[in-house]
Amino acid sequence: MAQRESLRAFQARLAERLQAAQARPLAAQWLAVHAGGRPCLLPLPQAGEIFPATTPQPVPYVKPWFLGVANLRGRLCGVIRLAHWLADSPLPADAGAQAPEGSHFVALGEGLGVNAAVRVDALVGLRAASAFTAVQHADAVRPPWLGACLTDSDGRAWQVLDLQALAADPGFLHIAA
Repeated sequence: MAQRESLRAFQARLAERLQAAQARPLAAQWLAVHAGGRPCLLPLPQAGEIFPATTPQPVPYVKPWFLGVANLRGRLCGVIRLAHWLADSPLPADAGAQAPEGSHFVALGEGLGVNAAVRVDALVGLRAASAFTAVQHADAVRPPWLGACLTDSDGRAWQVLDLQALAADPGFLHIAA
């Protein structure tokens, strides 16, 4: 009988904690990463799980930025080398095929409807919006997945990447070489 009462008390405490957690706004809004030495911010609601980088199964006749397919917790995902995707100039096809030490896969959120992950060179941590100030852009034509450029308190520039717009980009979805 005492066990049943303690289980009920535990369930009640757990329910209270869950309600309190849902009522609190999220302090962090971005996952800060480095891709090819470029600091980027990935929106947390659009990002999925983080996995240690492994060597994905290669796929023939694809664009150089598409590394292959990886099994991420039972979900087959295409893996994109984010540094290569963001590069201003093309990288050789074999550049970065082996994951550098400290690199990770960040799966795109399941709500985006694309089984894909991006390989980042380093995870920097979670960041709140209050840690950044916006920088004005020139009126240049920019891809829709390239969000605002923000600066942190140390003056470093961070590029926001809209993963939802990236997942809908025809160039991102068309991997055939």
